[in-house]
Amino acid sequence: MSAVMKVGVAGLGTVGAGVVKLLRDNADVIAARAGRPIEVVAVSARHPERDRGVPLDGLTWHPDPVALAADPDVEVVVEVIGGAEGPARALVEAGLRARKPVVTANKALLATHGVALAQQVEAMGGTLAYEAAVAGGIPAIKALREGLAANRISRVAGILNGTCNYILTEMRQKKLPFAEVLKAAQELGYAEADPSFDIEGVDAAHKLAILAALAFGRPVDLASLHIEGIAQVSALDIALAEELGYRIKLLGIASRTPEGVSARVHPCMVPAGSPLAAVEGVFNAVLAEGDAVGRVVLQGRGAGAGPTASAVVADLIDIARGRRAPLWGADSATLDASPALPMSRHRGATYLRLMVLDQPGVIADVTGILRDQRISLESMLQRGRAPGEAVPVVLVTHECEEAAMDAALARIAALPSVLEPPARIRIEEM
Repeated sequence: MSAVMKVGVAGLGTVGAGVVKLLRDNADVIAARAGRPIEVVAVSARHPERDRGVPLDGLTWHPDPVALAADPDVEVVVEVIGGAEGPARALVEAGLRARKPVVTANKALLATHGVALAQQVEAMGGTLAYEAAVAGGIPAIKALREGLAANRISRVAGILNGTCNYILTEMRQKKLPFAEVLKAAQELGYAEADPSFDIEGVDAAHKLAILAALAFGRPVDLASLHIEGIAQVSALDIALAEELGYRIKLLGIASRTPEGVSARVHPCMVPAGSPLAAVEGVFNAVLAEGDAVGRVVLQGRGAGAGPTASAVVADLIDIARGRRAPLWGADSATLDASPALPMSRHRGATYLRLMVLDQPGVIADVTGILRDQRISLESMLQRGRAPGEAVPVVLVTHECEEAAMDAALARIAALPSVLEPPARIRIEEM
């Protein structure tokens, strides 16, 4: 067996400590699959006195993560600090400049600086591996970049944020409002003290930008994504969706058409019988559609010490074996230059829930506005009567263009009989 591959780990939070532990606990299996032992020899983190739940005796400690990249004993750099800027970016770039393979779990860094990083990797002849950046323990990167490499991918989609999926699952199963479930998720550690990164859809957008770049062989393009979160999804909408045969999920969806590529993150209604509808709690799922393979669905834990460490170590095994691939699946010079399509060009069916005064002429006013925008209705649901009081009215439209729906909703919201902004959830036939 070849000599030990020596690794430096920067960041000793949940994931970093998990990587150290996994490399030790499964050392024999990992060595057999890597063709050589893999050992952590150096670490970098703040607060060296803190208990990380794993022994760190005998390891070199670098207060400055960039110094870890320069350590002559470190052959491979692992970055699990997080964040698109600051120490994480400095470490990754320093590791590549030192011509050392780098493994990262940093979706924000890749989604924000992926074009520049690809150029640096190619210029240095280096390796930047990132299986852990998307969907935790699900091998989504390998599936797209390697397993489906012979396919023209038309669509990639998924449940990419476990916090949001947990909240929506709890709201449906326990019939609780968003704020109450969010508070419980924070108490259980499923949501951060400041949950905005998750619930506003930003985390899912970073992951979708990476998946879209790989799926379509194009430069990563976070700026073109349409992003919406789940804070406006109500318990009423979740209950009505179930009554209509749907479940509400926060999805990231990227599609390629002859006109270009669209990428969007927002709440969706998916049929209750679809594979994504069955993904509950903190689990993630990734769906890809290829011209040769058809539909492929991967499901598993999208976060946590074990699943994310599993993905990091898988990259380390590839590096030990000498396996490498271009950052975005193809050399930068050959990447697709198809334009990004704006959200206004999206076409699809829509669920609308209006809170209106129960009085004559309200429905005629609403349907007249939809008619003016050439939007046709598939169904309408109104329960009971409460003359002069607020009642919910649910409309499900046929497929229409997003721009037309935007215009219609602006006019509907201005009606005196409509008491609050209309709730809109797009319907996706996954």
